[in-house]
Parts: sequence; structure tokens; C-alpha cells
Amino acid sequence: MTEAGADLLDGVLTWLADDYLRVEVSGLENVPLAGPALMVANHSGAWGLDAFVLHKLLHRRLRRPVHFYASASVFRLPPLAAYARRHDVFTDDPTLGRDRLEAGHIVAVFPEGLDGVGKPFSQRYRLRPFGPGFAVTAVQTGVPVVPVSIVGAEETYPKLGEIRALARRFDLPYFPLTTPLPLPAKWRISIGEPVPAPARAASFAARSAAARRLCDEVWFTVQGMVDRDRHRRATPFW
Repeated sequence: MTEAGADLLDGVLTWLADDYLRVEVSGLENVPLAGPALMVANHSGAWGLDAFVLHKLLHRRLRRPVHFYASASVFRLPPLAAYARRHDVFTDDPTLGRDRLEAGHIVAVFPEGLDGVGKPFSQRYRLRPFGPGFAVTAVQTGVPVVPVSIVGAEETYPKLGEIRALARRFDLPYFPLTTPLPLPAKWRISIGEPVPAPARAASFAARSAAARRLCDEVWFTVQGMVDRDRHRRATPFW
């Protein structure tokens, strides 16, 4: 995809967020104005559009950059790869951006990974287990974790099945059977209060236990935020 194509995708994302999906964002005041933080969000919708919409909104509304961690699958899809490279989206980093955090930046991750976007529509908004990597990184660096809830993506691109031949063709874990165009569900993105990382323990066993507890705490926090925001709406298309 050319740079012109990346410009086009930038414009499309702006239109989607502002006019088509009518995204409401609350809690921006919970994002630290300075210093490192890990933003941890749920991941849903057959094509993972939520990651790009969240990036677009944070990029536009915050006074500091947010570095997104993404699956390598993003770079296998030409319509997305140029946009990801332009905005310093990174992958294949087992530390989940520890160097960026130690430099004082914000890193955003989706710990459900492809399991979140790959779940069927019948299981929408039931968060998959979080990979513990973000919690390990938070414990190692001492950075706070900022929970993020995204509601609306499941209805915008419902995953109704899979097309295995196309998954093999594009070397993807799955290729979703979904609507050809996004449906105009209204989105709500909520940013919660930071969860402080526990004090760094001396032993590896104690640090591992602390990371597991932090991972569980953040999972329950994000699931609770998702449930709350779902119950605030009478219909996904209000």
C-alpha cells in the first residue's frame, strides 16, 4: 500500500470514528500526562477494527504518542501495513515495549490477542483470558496499567464463521465470515483509572505471582467495564 493509501485509511478512520460509529470516549483524564503507562484493552470484532479506531482517537486527542503493540498478522494485510508502519506500530517484541516504557512512553496492548477477535458472535463481549505478558512487563518496570473498554465493535463486524481457504491463502490464523461493510453500531470507549503495579519483589517466584494477580485484576476490571457499558445501551444501533 502506498503512502497515499495510508493517507486514505487515515481519513476513513476519522470518518468512521466521528460520523459512522459515533464513538463516545470517556476517561481521557485517566491517561497520565507524563511518564510511562500500559494501556490494556479488550479486543473484538471480526477484523480488529477496534485497535485502529482506538489508535486514531488517542493519536488525535492526547498530547503525547501511544505506541501500539500488534500481531504480525497486521503486516500481512497490505491495506493495514503502511498505516501501521507510519504510526510506529510494533510486533515480535516479547517484552511488549519495555524499552519504550523505560523511555517514559505509553504502550497500548490487547492481551486477548487474536482469540478476542476470533471468537464467534454468539460469545460477544465475553473476554478471553489475557496473556500475562503485559503484567510481567508492568511488574518489571513498575508502570501503572490503564484499563480500556471498547463496546460496539462486536456488532460492527460480527464474526459469523470462517473461510479456511482464504486463511491459508493470506497466512492468517482465520479469515472471518462477516458483513462485507461495517455495520453502523454506536461505539463507547471508556478509559478507567490506572491500576498501580505491585512493588517489585526480590524473588522470581514472588514476581511471577504478583504478575498473575495483576493480570487477573486487570481482566476483571476490563470485563466489568465492558458489562457496564453494554448495559447502558438499549440497542447497539442507538
